[in-house]
Amino acid sequence: MKIKHTLIRLATAVAFVTGIVAGAPAFAAGPGPEINATITGLALRGYDPVAYFTDGKPVIGDFTITAQQDGATYRFASEDHKALFLKDPAKYLPEYGGFCAFGTAKGYKVDGDPTVWKIVDNKLYLNLAPAVAKRWDEDIAGNIKSANSNWTDVKNKAPSELQH
Repeated sequence: MKIKHTLIRLATAVAFVTGIVAGAPAFAAGPGPEINATITGLALRGYDPVAYFTDGKPVIGDFTITAQQDGATYRFASEDHKALFLKDPAKYLPEYGGFCAFGTAKGYKVDGDPTVWKIVDNKLYLNLAPAVAKRWDEDIAGNIKSANSNWTDVKNKAPSELQH
């Protein structure tokens, strides 16, 4: 009996982790190299992409309120935020797939920290760390121009392919 209960708990945990409990396919294709996501496909480290625009700050999303976009999983703090996202995902997705905006401006793909962010012209930009964001802030327009140009070349490459 003890083994049966252990197996049931294990099967429940596996189902939960693979997304069956949430109604997601168990073996969905993950995001491509153009999206900064964890190995499980979680984008923005679980932060709600809509909250930056509605709350003016990063807010951790609820693991039970999710949506898929381009193979990545996004979490939301509320069903209202999820509905806004589903209505117009491009409005809320971070630029450069959530990779560091300054790194992209320099031709690299490095992690973007969801707590180091800025909205410029209604677009969400992340940076690696506060010190990096400070350098990005020195020439935001120029860095965005460089990053936009570089993104077409780097977006489909793995970060390891971009070592200089």
